[in-house]
Order: sequence, then C-alpha cells, then structure tokens
Amino acid sequence: MKTLVTGGAGFIGSHLATRLANDGHEVTVLDNFLRGNKLPKEVIRKINLVEGDVRDEKAVSELAKGCDTIFHFAAILGVDVVADNPVETMETEGAGMQNVAKAAVKHAVSKTIYASTSGVYGKAAIERALDEEFFVSPSSSYSIAKRFNEIFLKSLFQEKNLDSVSLRFFNVYGPGQDTRMVIPRFFEQAVAGQAITVFGSGKQTRDFTYIDDVIEAVIRAADKIGGAEIVNISNNREHTIGELAEMIVKVAGSKSEIKMIDAPEGRYDFEVERRFGSSDKLHRLTGFAPATDLEEGLRKTLEWLKSL
Repeated sequence: MKTLVTGGAGFIGSHLATRLANDGHEVTVLDNFLRGNKLPKEVIRKINLVEGDVRDEKAVSELAKGCDTIFHFAAILGVDVVADNPVETMETEGAGMQNVAKAAVKHAVSKTIYASTSGVYGKAAIERALDEEFFVSPSSSYSIAKRFNEIFLKSLFQEKNLDSVSLRFFNVYGPGQDTRMVIPRFFEQAVAGQAITVFGSGKQTRDFTYIDDVIEAVIRAADKIGGAEIVNISNNREHTIGELAEMIVKVAGSKSEIKMIDAPEGRYDFEVERRFGSSDKLHRLTGFAPATDLEEGLRKTLEWLKSL
C-alpha cells in the first residue's frame, strides 16, 4: 500500500509512519517540523520524508499522487498552544482538510483517515461512556474545526464517494509525547522531585489510551472500515487527574507532592469535568478495542523516558 501521512513527524503520526514502514508499506510523510521530528533514524531511511505545510495545496496534491490511503494527522496540538493560537489552529484544520480532500478526489485515493478528537463532545454532563451517537457540542477553536471536518468528510462521501474514517482520539499517551500534554508534564515533575501541579480539583476524569493501542486501531480502521464513519478510539475507563498524578508518583518512585492550582484563564474552553469513551463501535467494525491498563502504559512510558 502507498500512503501519505500528514503530520507524520509528530507524536501519533510518527508512531503510525513507523508501523506502516515496518509493515512493508510505501510511506511518505509531510510535516513542517514545527515541534521537531519524532521519527526514529532507522525509519527515516525507509520512508520519503518531506518538509512542508499541509496548507500548501500544490505540495499535498503532488504527494497524494498514486496513494491508496491518506492519513491526515497534521494539526496544532496542546491546550496552551491552541489557546494562544486559535486562528492558526483553525487555518491548519480547515485549509489542511480542504487540500487533503481535493487531492484525494483528484487522484482517486481510496480512503482518507482523519485524526479527530474526543473534544467534539464538549462539556456536556455525562453518566455513561460517550459513544458516537452522543450529542456533540464542541466549544474550542480546535474542537469546532475538528467537528467541521468530520461533517465535511461525510459530505464528500455523499457527493464524491470518498471513503473516510474520522477517529475521535481520547487522551492518547506514550513514548515520544512532549510536555505540552499532561502525562509527560507530570512525569517531568515527578522525576525532578518537583511538586506535581494539577489544575482545578483533580477530580475531573479522562480516558487515557496508550499509543500502541491507538496505532493498532488506526491500522484496522484503514483496513476494515468503509463509507464515511466516525469512530471513537478510547480505553473505556475513566481516571481522575488526581489519581493519574498519584499513579505517576508511584510508578516513578518519586517523593513529589501533588499540588492543586487554579487553571489558567485561557484553558477555560478546554476544561471538562468528566469524559470517557466507548470503543464498542470500533470493536464491532474491526474486532479490536484498546485495553492497555493505565499503570502498565505509564510504566512503558517511563522506560522510554529513562532511555533518553
């Protein structure tokens, strides 16, 4: 299979490009390296690595020629980064998707796999795991743009018969992630013996999904799902942020205290009290659902950090 991975030098994208290359597929990665290059050197030798921007229509179209699948993972990430750059966030999502879609239609690409987010569910109070039928209510620039792109891809299937899968990721973590995200930030503080700073009460919950499970789900979605589907990738378990901090202290063998602090004002649109997902649809369509226990995933992440 010939593939294009936008954002393929980032956290999730680099794991995906590595898996595709190791499975013997022909891989082209497009990335602007704004956050560096997380691709291992041995993988770079196996792929076509192109520096560029997904907002460059000509570049995207040229790289999409002859591709069977486009994995569109390029995005502006990190709560603080997105909060400080809402215009660039929406431009990257909007123009990036437009360019990928035009290229996919023009060059008869069989399928587009899009990295969406659990953020589209918004701040609604929930009493059960979120499934794909749950009412969405995105409130941030990031999640609104992601939801627009989900609808755009469904419209493309209706009008142009372009197969796609929009994958709603729930708090992905693991080796290679940087401190814009909560788990590597907590680990950095724990290993240094600093206080682990938790925004708010620490009682807010999230559904943490280990990167290896995520990549397996992405590969299976590309292989088995047709039409224009929206699918959660979640671990089906919720943990409070306070519990996460305590677990990281335990796993790291740290003596760090856990300190609750007020969240910065710019994070308001991203603060959600409770969120965890159902991967029942993913399992029904692909036969796979993430299952890595959080403590196990944290230990694997710490092993990677110690190897640096």
